[in-house]
Amino acid sequence: MIGAARGPACPGLARRLAGLPRAWFVALVRPSLVRRLLVAQMVMLMAIWVCGIGYLLSLGGRAFLLLDADSVYETINAVADGLSDRPDYLKRALDKMHESVTDDYPGPLKRRPSFVVEHGGRVLYRASNAPDVPAASYGKLTPLHIGDQLYRARSVTSASGTRTTMFAPDDGWNVLKTIYSDGFYLMPLLTCLPFLVIPAWISIRLAMRPWSGVARELARRGPQDLSPLRYRDGHQELSMMVDAINGWMRRVSSSAERERSFVADAAHELRTPLAAMLVNVEALRGHATDEGGRQLMSGVLSSGHRATRMVNQLLTLMRSEATEAEPVELVELDRLLQDRMAVLGPLASARGTELELSAEPDLRVDAPVAALASLVDNLVENAIKYGPSGGVVRVALRREGAQAVLWVEDQGPGIAPALRERVFDRFFRDPAQREPGSGLGLSIVRTVLTQLGGRIALLDGEQGGLRVDLRLPLARRSRRPAARPPEPATRSA
Repeated sequence: MIGAARGPACPGLARRLAGLPRAWFVALVRPSLVRRLLVAQMVMLMAIWVCGIGYLLSLGGRAFLLLDADSVYETINAVADGLSDRPDYLKRALDKMHESVTDDYPGPLKRRPSFVVEHGGRVLYRASNAPDVPAASYGKLTPLHIGDQLYRARSVTSASGTRTTMFAPDDGWNVLKTIYSDGFYLMPLLTCLPFLVIPAWISIRLAMRPWSGVARELARRGPQDLSPLRYRDGHQELSMMVDAINGWMRRVSSSAERERSFVADAAHELRTPLAAMLVNVEALRGHATDEGGRQLMSGVLSSGHRATRMVNQLLTLMRSEATEAEPVELVELDRLLQDRMAVLGPLASARGTELELSAEPDLRVDAPVAALASLVDNLVENAIKYGPSGGVVRVALRREGAQAVLWVEDQGPGIAPALRERVFDRFFRDPAQREPGSGLGLSIVRTVLTQLGGRIALLDGEQGGLRVDLRLPLARRSRRPAARPPEPATRSA
């Protein structure tokens, strides 16, 4: 039994162990932002480190090459032998030689190479920066500690007995000591900061380019665009974030779709009982014998009509946000405006409002007719409702380049500039407004415009009211427009 239980497990374990190298290889070669950042930073730091170490070594290396140059020693010894009986000339000649030898070395004089010339135990010449040490012979490059300074020294003796000893500070060590003990550490620090910050910034910018691409794609998205991000590079950390965002957008889209379906179904279900209620209340009002009963029925009818209007607006809003697009037609805007103004004429007459329409002909757009009609109805109805009794609502249509500009202006109280963006939110209404309403009209207008690629702006009217300015892209293709009954271009009611 034990063997039977262990047998099937062993092959599975063996397969997992055999797959480990492949998994490690995949993890190693798969793009990773962390690895990109680490590699970029390490490469930059290594490059700076190598350059710094190379520079320090080059300082000491050049001096050590001078100490190994036998021809320099032979020349100094020959000059000393030739001018040994003329000390003044000898000093001037060796000063010039010392100057020519050390002129190419950076730093203060005490950190440059120097030499001492001796003959028979007597010093013929000592360079001004040469260390003061007892006479000795260094046949090869020898480290020499003089005080707290480290030198390299070497001596060469001529056939006549003249000996030249050259000293060179160990410059790599000296540079480090200078930074630490001589008080010059601030300058190297300030000098290095730009060279550390700039490469780090460049490397991070290069490494974060995929992240920036995802950020730009998100920034270009509109509030209704919940489609998955198109990121495909496959970096591990960024892929996890993109997958999480896409999953979240799918959940939000699914939730919004369920919300739209629920609201649409509820609105559909409410329409029938509301219509039946209105019919019954209207019949009861007709049979009412006392004035109080008729007033009560009139109030119920008014509330029922408001509820019916809200239900219709909810259906319109859900229809405008539906994922499946309605049929698109080539719509003549002037005819559409004439039709809607005729429909809304009785409402304007009931409030004593005059409607004025000025429309430029032959302006066509590609759009669903029902959506455009709903857009116009909401704008004109709002202008009639919020304008004063006996006022004027002006509607105008004109062309501006490749756009159709439609504006509706009333003489009402207008909307405060601080609220002109919020009034597009669903169910939001101006707190100072006393007229009844659902707060859905402008939300429907913006939704329709967004789908049509248009824009809307709320401005101050010429007579103190509100002016709603809409811009729609004109149609580019030519086909037969949707049939509309001809009406005059100007209508008053």
